[in-house]
Amino acid sequence: MANLRLMSNNIWNCDSNKPAWEAQGLDCSAQARMPGIARVYAETRPDVIGLQEASHTMVDLLAHELYKLGLKYTVIWTRFTSILYRSDRFELVDADYLCYPETFEGYEGCFNDVRSKSCNLAVLRVKENGKCFVFANTHLWWKNRDPAAKSYQAGSGECRAYQLGLATDLINQYRAKHGGCPAVLLGDLNDNYSSPMMEEAFRRGYVHAHDVATEYANPFNGYHYCFPDGYRHYQPQPFERGIDHILVLGNDQLAVRRFDRYTPEYYDPLSDHYPAFADVEL
Repeated sequence: MANLRLMSNNIWNCDSNKPAWEAQGLDCSAQARMPGIARVYAETRPDVIGLQEASHTMVDLLAHELYKLGLKYTVIWTRFTSILYRSDRFELVDADYLCYPETFEGYEGCFNDVRSKSCNLAVLRVKENGKCFVFANTHLWWKNRDPAAKSYQAGSGECRAYQLGLATDLINQYRAKHGGCPAVLLGDLNDNYSSPMMEEAFRRGYVHAHDVATEYANPFNGYHYCFPDGYRHYQPQPFERGIDHILVLGNDQLAVRRFDRYTPEYYDPLSDHYPAFADVEL
C-alpha cells in the first residue's frame, strides 16, 4: 500500500496589494503571499495539491518559491484550478479540463464569473505500486443560496449541484477508461455539509473524507476573513460550516486515514481558505 497526502488549497486570487492593506502597513500581493504558501507545503509535504483561485502570476511565483525550498512539483496549469504533483512519486497517464457553463437553465445571471469555475482532472499512477486514481480539482459557483444573505443569487445551490454532477460525469469517463480506479474530488465547493451540492455528491456514491477517516477527522471549518479590506485571525467554526471538501469514490480501494486542515497563525493573511488534506492508502 502507498501512503499519499492529497490537499485542496484556495490561495485567494489577488495579484497586487490593496489600498486597505497598504494603509495598515500590510501587503497582500501574490509576491508577498506565495512564500508563505510554499512554506505550508514544505511543512505538510502533500503529494498532490489542487489549487483554486490560482492566477497565472501566482502559480509562477509559487513554483519559484517551491524550487528555492527544494520542493519539486510538476504543474498541470489551467485557468485558476492548477494541480501540483510530485513527479518522483507519480506518472501522469491522462488529463482533462472542464470549464463550467456561464449560464444555468431556468435562472437569470452569470454562474461562472471570469471563467474561474472549473474542474481540472488528472489520472495519476503511483510509481511504487502501479495503482491509478483520478484526482479531480474543482471550484464551484460562489454566490449564496440563502435569500437573506447579501451575496444571494437565485439558483446558486442548484447550480453547484449541477456543476458537481458535470464533474462526476467527467470523472466516471476516466474511471471507466482506467479499470474502475478510485477517485478523489476536492476543492472549494462553496457550500456547506448540508447543501444540495453535498446531497448530489452522496447520491452519486461519494463519501466525505471527514466521515470515513479511521484515525482523525478535524472538527472545524477551516475558513476565516481575508479580503481586500483586511484580514482577521481564525476563529474555528464547526466542520459542518466548512466549504472546502474532499470527496472519495471507491473508498474500499483508497482508504482514508486522516482528514485535516492546516491552520498555523502565519497563514491568516495568506488566504481566506486554510488548506484541507487527506492522508490515504492506495
